[in-house]
Amino acid sequence: MDLLVEPVDDITIVVLRGEHLDASNAGQFASNIAPIIEASRRVILDMSFLTFVDSSGLGAILGCLRRLGEAGGDLKLFGLSKSVKTVFQITRMHRLFDISESRDQAVGAFQA
Repeated sequence: MDLLVEPVDDITIVVLRGEHLDASNAGQFASNIAPIIEASRRVILDMSFLTFVDSSGLGAILGCLRRLGEAGGDLKLFGLSKSVKTVFQITRMHRLFDISESRDQAVGAFQA
């Protein structure tokens, strides 16, 4: 899973450049995003390329939220496809995350 990092003021936007976040690449994702989370307390994940997330992928994203929360930061998500959004709803993960429809909304949620 390739990650593209885009700083916007004091917010770090991370574009997940892959179609799947699952057992095959969740470990790589966690390793790749760890230094980003260490360096920033306000992170937004752009998930617009993702078409599939399984429990391993959800766990990796939840780990990001937990680590940021422990450091006094926060994580926002946007760009969830219909199928990914359904997984978040079925697992009730949508209650744990601040999910926006667009990049501007996600950035605005930090600025509110």
